[in-house]
Amino acid sequence: MSGGHSVIVVPVPELEDYITSRTAHYDASFLSTDPAFVHAHITLLGPWLAEPSQADLDAVAAIMAAAEPFETTLSRIETFPDGLIYLRPEPDEPFRALTAALVNAFPHCPPYEGRFPNPVPHLTLDRRAETITPESVEADLRHLLPVRLRVDRVDLQWWANHDCHVRESWKLGKRR
Repeated sequence: MSGGHSVIVVPVPELEDYITSRTAHYDASFLSTDPAFVHAHITLLGPWLAEPSQADLDAVAAIMAAAEPFETTLSRIETFPDGLIYLRPEPDEPFRALTAALVNAFPHCPPYEGRFPNPVPHLTLDRRAETITPESVEADLRHLLPVRLRVDRVDLQWWANHDCHVRESWKLGKRR
């Protein structure tokens, strides 16, 4: 994606140090200097609109206001057929519900550009390679798992070389 792309995500600050180190290993140009930006995340919808209108942002705000905060746990390391090593949140239904609401509001923005018809909510950890296995990743993270996460915020992140930052942030739950 030339120029970058936006992604609506649930930040997972508990795994930030690990994910930042992996990001630095693969491409340090994606390390953010924005203190609000959390590299460790679970994607709800991406890529999303590069230039959302105020109405688009308001639609996301309404979806998040209608969703209650929830608890989830990240403990089991899994691998997709393409070699991507990840953590799946349990339960994952609240993530699926938020993604479905976003896709309903923005049908022209299918998750992962429509490459996966039923996307699995996940936090990407690494990719299989000669020295990287699910077992080696699990050994690296053993002291951090399980991660018990209270999901009460969703961020709109911009990802571009030398320009990763948070564009917007929404709290889950009813607004007064």
